[in-house]
Amino acid sequence: MRERQGVSADRQNWRRATQGAGRWLGAGFFVLFSAWASAAQSPIDNSVTSAISPVASTEGAETPAAIAPAPDNAPLVATPPAVSGEPVIAREARVVGDGSRTRFVMDLTGPSAVSVFTLDEPYRVVVDLPEVHFDLAADAGKAGKGLVSAFRYGLISAGKSRIVLDATGPVSVDKAFVLPADKGQPARLVVDLVKSTRTAFLDTLRISRDRERATASHEREAVPGPAPNDGKLRIVLDPGHGGIDSGAIAKSGMLEKTIVLAFAQTLKEKLEANSRYEVLMTRSDDTFVTLRGRVQFARSKHADLFISIHADSFSGSDIRGATVYTLSERASDQMAASIAESENKSDILAGVDVPEDTNEVSDILIDLARRETKNFAVVFARNMIKELKPAVRLFKRAHQQAGFMVLKAPDVPSALVELGYLSNPDDEKLLTSPEWRDKTAVAITRAIDAYFRNRVANMAASEALTSGVGEP
Repeated sequence: MRERQGVSADRQNWRRATQGAGRWLGAGFFVLFSAWASAAQSPIDNSVTSAISPVASTEGAETPAAIAPAPDNAPLVATPPAVSGEPVIAREARVVGDGSRTRFVMDLTGPSAVSVFTLDEPYRVVVDLPEVHFDLAADAGKAGKGLVSAFRYGLISAGKSRIVLDATGPVSVDKAFVLPADKGQPARLVVDLVKSTRTAFLDTLRISRDRERATASHEREAVPGPAPNDGKLRIVLDPGHGGIDSGAIAKSGMLEKTIVLAFAQTLKEKLEANSRYEVLMTRSDDTFVTLRGRVQFARSKHADLFISIHADSFSGSDIRGATVYTLSERASDQMAASIAESENKSDILAGVDVPEDTNEVSDILIDLARRETKNFAVVFARNMIKELKPAVRLFKRAHQQAGFMVLKAPDVPSALVELGYLSNPDDEKLLTSPEWRDKTAVAITRAIDAYFRNRVANMAASEALTSGVGEP
């Protein structure tokens, strides 16, 4: 790798006083009990066994006869005793029922704790479990039945998995429990949903949110410490999506979350060859991070630059090439607006409650910081396009703007790069090529070098001009 020009500046000249990172508050109807429906206490009768048998056994059955009632003493959430050894594996999942009552069933290799809560806008039922390895068919969850239109699953954080059921309307969780393995049948997660009204749904949701706010009020918000005065420039790389949120999916089955993580790791290696950079990543494995969490991470680390990395999909296989986005509430065009809207749904797809932002600050100093940050981001985007152009195919309008939530840090210059489109076969081949990945990472590294080099020079010139004011 070629030797890059040094970047020197007093770190304190880079910082502006702004508010500390906000704290995201999740919400939802959350219930967790330490009860376990053991076979001794609640024998499993034939009606329950038939209700949770494989889908084939319910084909042609009259609904809701296909869903027998859960045992009377099965709690809303059943939590089996903790077990050690191999992690639980989910082998099969299915949905049975109709528009009045629907049952979700997932076969497990062992017992598991489970907690359930609901979210609105859109209506969702979220099931959290300790880490589960999902060994399901590629098309699992794409279609539902009854009160469930579709479902998703994956890792939501270290040691924690999540299943999100998309509901067709307001529902209530009648019962959710895990049946132990019995008579050759695997352990089973069972979630029973019944049709509800919007009023009842929101009443339940309001109670749980009030309870959560009361709990959160006793917690002290984490405040970032002072920026390290070590002369390093901090770059935060943000591989998009992750965990339960796969992002775009190619026809071949290749996942966006996998591609962008591999690229971010390559880019990190290139950047770390420069000892003046400290490079951090919002995620380094297949876990989910909220959009707000990504922004907070960059601010808490006192980042000098934030780069979110994606590989999108769009209608029309002829659309291809890399695009660099910067923040603007007014999108460059309808396509940019559509892509931003899709990316901003990441939290919703992962079963995260997205509260209204009521802490918007209108202070003039913060507003000036935002404007300056946006200007720096545009300069960086232009540098990136300049360096990418000789080596990488670009979209016909390579620099665009839109209201991406992940770019909204008021004090961190931020850009989002779409490396290409998984909906285009040629782009997909490039995105999965180690050679292309290496070449593109080198180009972006050069763009980052040029950005910091020019910014330092401009700051030095500004300081010299300021220090000369008032001199004879």
